[in-house]
Amino acid sequence: MSELFDAVDALVASRSPLPPAAERKRLRTAHGLTLDEVAGALKVRRATVSGWESLTKPTEPRGPEREAYARLLRQLAELYPAPAAPEEPAAPVPDTFTGAPDPAGEMPTVPDALIDQVVEGLTPAPTPVTDMPAVPDDAIDRAFAEKPGARKAAPANTPAGGTDSRFENGPLAVLDVDADGKVLAYCTGGLVLDVPAKSLPSLVDWTLKEAKLGQPKPAGPGKDADPLLVLTEAALERYGLPTTLTEEERLAGRLPEGHKVIKQLARAQWKLTKRGFGPWARIYRPAQGSERACVQLCIPSWNALDTRHWGEAGQLQPAELARVLGVYASRVMTPRGSTAVTGLELMTALHPATRASEPDADGKRHSEHNPGSLGKDPVDPAPCEAPDGHPLLKDLPRFHVRGPAEKLFEEAYDWARPMTDAECTLRHLVGIDVNMAFAAGANGLNVGLGAPTHVTNPVFDAKLPGSWLVDLSHVDLSRVKVGKEWVELDGSLLPSPFTPKGDRPEGPAWYATPTVAYAVELGYEVRPTEAWVRRENGRYLDGWYNRLRGAYLATMSDLGVDADLSPEDFLAAMDGYKGRDPELAIVVSAIKATVKGGLGKLRERPRGEGWRPGEPWRALSRPTWRPDIRAAVISRTRINLHRKIVKHAAFTGQYPVAILSDCVVYAANGPSPLDFLPYREGKPLPGGFKLGINPGLVKHEGTQSVLWGEEVRERFNAPELNLARYIKDGTVTDVDNGE
Repeated sequence: MSELFDAVDALVASRSPLPPAAERKRLRTAHGLTLDEVAGALKVRRATVSGWESLTKPTEPRGPEREAYARLLRQLAELYPAPAAPEEPAAPVPDTFTGAPDPAGEMPTVPDALIDQVVEGLTPAPTPVTDMPAVPDDAIDRAFAEKPGARKAAPANTPAGGTDSRFENGPLAVLDVDADGKVLAYCTGGLVLDVPAKSLPSLVDWTLKEAKLGQPKPAGPGKDADPLLVLTEAALERYGLPTTLTEEERLAGRLPEGHKVIKQLARAQWKLTKRGFGPWARIYRPAQGSERACVQLCIPSWNALDTRHWGEAGQLQPAELARVLGVYASRVMTPRGSTAVTGLELMTALHPATRASEPDADGKRHSEHNPGSLGKDPVDPAPCEAPDGHPLLKDLPRFHVRGPAEKLFEEAYDWARPMTDAECTLRHLVGIDVNMAFAAGANGLNVGLGAPTHVTNPVFDAKLPGSWLVDLSHVDLSRVKVGKEWVELDGSLLPSPFTPKGDRPEGPAWYATPTVAYAVELGYEVRPTEAWVRRENGRYLDGWYNRLRGAYLATMSDLGVDADLSPEDFLAAMDGYKGRDPELAIVVSAIKATVKGGLGKLRERPRGEGWRPGEPWRALSRPTWRPDIRAAVISRTRINLHRKIVKHAAFTGQYPVAILSDCVVYAANGPSPLDFLPYREGKPLPGGFKLGINPGLVKHEGTQSVLWGEEVRERFNAPELNLARYIKDGTVTDVDNGE
């Protein structure tokens, strides 16, 4: 009999009345629930819930999910009654497509208790449910445990569309094809749009006219970001594109000009940039006045999302990929290509070359130079700053190798030394890593904005960016100034701050301004014989640094690592942080790659295309091809690290065993950084290493045993093998012992 009663109850519930779509959405958002959370509770797709709330084409739930959804809405309605006065109608959103509802036969019954948890944060404790099935803790935490009062107004880790009405659906969309063969556009914030376009030209038209995708310019002069469409393999097939590139196409980086889709675009009067139709294609028509008509495509299956920087992002489901790219876009900018390309584009977006002038006598505005920018025309580097093969060096003998007195060589550290007998008695090798080291090196740095000026026998000026030919071989690290005091150190255990390999200079060499300034700081006189200086200068990278710093800190905070944690809590928070939200961990990786890649692009080398030494290559035509700026950032980053190492040695008597870029390894009695960093009552050594998530502070990179280090060096017959390269997990590969 009970089975019959259950069947009758289910039949009645299957016709449960539901409020209008607008009220459904009001109730969900009033409780701070996302589409993902409701979909997870009801075990349906996000697109299905979005369809139930569509203001123009609402769909109706069926079967068990209707019963559960009605119960959820009833409980939310008790908590959030409709206002007595009529509310202003919500602004309509673009049609939301859900596809056919999941068959009722495949829909598992959702326990009432599971729905109860949705509102448990604001209701009295419910009557215990004795037969409630087990619910995974992580599912509860993700979907229900958060009280509305504790939520951010617009959760940064699930960005929605912007406040600009032109781009109300966000900066980008991931296109996929559902089981019914319909194309869906997964936008940020959980929105799913129905895509009516049947061909690529019509898709571009739809994107520009109806999709409301894009991103406003960061600030000041410049241009808005073009909409970005990410095409899954199913979407590629739908629009006549291959899911993978052939080996020949991959090497060329594009489809051949005769491909049918490229012909379709040409017939519709759409153009491609010089890059052609590759992993990051740009499709445009020439701008009409201030109106741009440009759409960018990202094709993950063509390796648009490099796994070194984006991890497994290319394998994510469309909604998840939209979230990852949406968080990156909201905090950094809409991707314009690789992370390196985006890093460089961010510099330009924050400091456009031109701006609109004040109105002239006729009330017209004109384009003029934007102060603080690099301008719109490229400038030649100084000969010492030019990399090998540059046109400035075409008159050098064919096999000539430039030495330190001819070539500026500012690079990151790659240094190691044998351990002392005392260090071998310790148990552990502990690696610490500087957070966002190169970003921190860019912060507040004065760099050249224009062309260099050559001077002879100059008086060194630490405020003047440039390259200086000076002999620093007299700087003795066994006796240096730390602050205002001279201190005695064991200079044989320290790397030179003036060379990447840590070797002491043997004579005159070219250095960037921060390197020479550090020699003065250590207490030694410098007398340059020659210099290339840039009298037009400024803190060009400050806005770039602040944007990336903010993106990094916000995302790490979402992962549970805040900037105000104690040293012990910080180390605990960093342990396994990537597993708390693997999608946001991908964003962190991409932000860090944006820093390094953007700086690397400042001295981009030839990329094939039949280039020969002495000939110009494509990157030289950019005003952002500035090897001097890259050198200055790397110089300052290396000097910042050496300064901390010296202060640590002066205070503790401890010296690094190995340094690789921004990772430093010390021998210690314990496995934690706190076993050798001199904290007193929670406060670090002033000017030394400090644990924390801010750029320039350090985190734990890894710990191995001293026996491991000695065994590895002995096995590969490499007494100075750089252990910092392998400290993270202890795996040793690609050993080069100098032979």
